[in-house]
Amino acid sequence: MREPERKTIESRVARLVNTTRSRYGLESLTEDERLRRSSRRHCADMAARLTLAHQLPGHPDPFERMLAEGFPDPGGENIAFGQETAHRVMESWMRSRPHRANILYPEFRVIGVGLLRNADGHWWTQNFGY
Repeated sequence: MREPERKTIESRVARLVNTTRSRYGLESLTEDERLRRSSRRHCADMAARLTLAHQLPGHPDPFERMLAEGFPDPGGENIAFGQETAHRVMESWMRSRPHRANILYPEFRVIGVGLLRNADGHWWTQNFGY
């Protein structure tokens, strides 16, 4: 996948998050490149190990990954695998109580979405911050 296409899809997810938040009277989140980098790197790590997990063995946890990218106030993370479109991954996250809670958490202010598409499928990560 070329970089412009990937960034467009990632930003589409962020817009869908904001559309959903607005239905609940919540503020929109601002996209943050540091969180996008953290999300993308986690997608790549999961894909390389064919594992869906917030923390891979011997790797930092989500908060440590966000801090390592220079983001000072990490908040939460959603991950997913297999959904082929921005709409499908959002539908999946909204059907899951913990993922939905992150999307609708009123204190979050920023988001970074990562996508990696390879022969195995689509790997998704959302990082949220304050």
